[in-house]
Amino acid sequence: MNNILSILIFAPIILGIPILFFGKNEKLVKIYSLVISSGVFGLSLYLFSIYNAANPDYQFVERFQWVKDFNIFYQLGVDGISILMVMLTAFIFPVTILGVWNSVTTRVKEFYFLLLLLMGALFGVFLSLDLILFYMFWELILIPMYFIIGFWGGKNKYYANLKFFLYTMFGSLLMLVAIIWISQYLTPQLGKFTTDYLALKTVSPYIPEAIQVWLFIFFAISFVIKVPMFPFHTWLPDAHTEAPTAGSIILAAVLLKMGTYGLLRFSMEMFPLIFMKYAWLLALLGVIGIIYGALVCIAQKDIKKLVAYSSVSHMGFILLGIAAMTVESIQGGIIQMVNHGLSTGALFMFVGFIYDRRHTREIADYGGILKTMPIYGSLFLVIVLSSIGLPGLNGFIGEFMILIGSFNSPLLHNHTYTIAATTGVVLSAVYLLWMYQRVLLGPITKEENKTIPDLNFREIFASSLLIIFIVWIGVYPNTFLSKSEASVNKLIQNAQTIKTNLIKLP
Repeated sequence: MNNILSILIFAPIILGIPILFFGKNEKLVKIYSLVISSGVFGLSLYLFSIYNAANPDYQFVERFQWVKDFNIFYQLGVDGISILMVMLTAFIFPVTILGVWNSVTTRVKEFYFLLLLLMGALFGVFLSLDLILFYMFWELILIPMYFIIGFWGGKNKYYANLKFFLYTMFGSLLMLVAIIWISQYLTPQLGKFTTDYLALKTVSPYIPEAIQVWLFIFFAISFVIKVPMFPFHTWLPDAHTEAPTAGSIILAAVLLKMGTYGLLRFSMEMFPLIFMKYAWLLALLGVIGIIYGALVCIAQKDIKKLVAYSSVSHMGFILLGIAAMTVESIQGGIIQMVNHGLSTGALFMFVGFIYDRRHTREIADYGGILKTMPIYGSLFLVIVLSSIGLPGLNGFIGEFMILIGSFNSPLLHNHTYTIAATTGVVLSAVYLLWMYQRVLLGPITKEENKTIPDLNFREIFASSLLIIFIVWIGVYPNTFLSKSEASVNKLIQNAQTIKTNLIKLP
């Protein structure tokens, strides 16, 4: 299948359009959306199965000239890093649709159309090999997410949406400036103006350092905002809290990975020497995010806001792994992107389950509901333990590799970052187990909690799909790590080669 990457991107978008003409049959809208997203997931599984893990180069490349005057290409490709992001995206959407089946009751057609549009745009971000094409998909994602929060969000949705929009647009503006700047600057070396990422990255490491620094900063800020990392994180808790359950799941599971993916794909590959020079700063921001996010979690009274701040903490581990720039740490960072998507996405889904039943996010309004919701409590415990990083579950693998890799990193010079990061592991156990205790254990003190219905078959099935992968990665992570290993090795080797070449220059 020569155009499999284009099909992944445009199938959910194009096939999502008929939803707008389905009339008032909401059940048909949901079933159709589930079928389309499941079909796309099936296609991603096929891509995963035929991907050659031994080949570190981009595969299934599609390329044709899009804007001739500016040498802008429609260019797609997948490597060992992006294949895992594609799989995560493809899996999360049908599970989300299944999990929030009855959560949205107004403008149902528009909601599911926006979900499928968002799905296609996310594929575009992870598969684009032209900077302008990447930028267009990056911006396209803002549209459905803005409306999902704005139309179906909570009582403070307008404030949260404005904050989300302003932060994102600020980062996007810096990225656009950087794209135009680097393409224009390298025109003499390449003989033409182009936004072809593969062409630009061959010469971008040799740009004078004074200019590289600014280009690196512009790209990095746009990506760090999306992660988000301290001190650019404040939009995330508001967006998560006010977004509908589906929006929160997808935001946590996939959208945040755009930032860490961008750091790997563009900041590290295009400016490896500058990246190595300032790796300590990225690691520091990561560690601050780990500890700060965890401490704020402990103080939360709103269960959804607690899970939102846990994302700040857990994404800090990923940033630390990328900054350490060892094979172990980057491999750990990549698998932790997947792990965070599964575990935190599941946490938001489970928060949505009880919110749909009780219509409150206050932890104090619960307590003892394990008695009335034993299935919910049992499955929720697995999710909590995976987020903590219990051995045998997915979170342990990622965090362990990150900590080992950062401990041995020549870029970080000392072990302080790793030692500080381990406190986040302890703190995550504190706030998540404490949350579980207050919500599910003890006596039932609220009359409303005595009659809460347990999970139905659909909710159990959606949860079980997430738990299957949580256990699978925990027990046999090489299924996924083997796909990215060759690409990660090549990434680090190229950076070392460029460093050696620059040292040899007079």
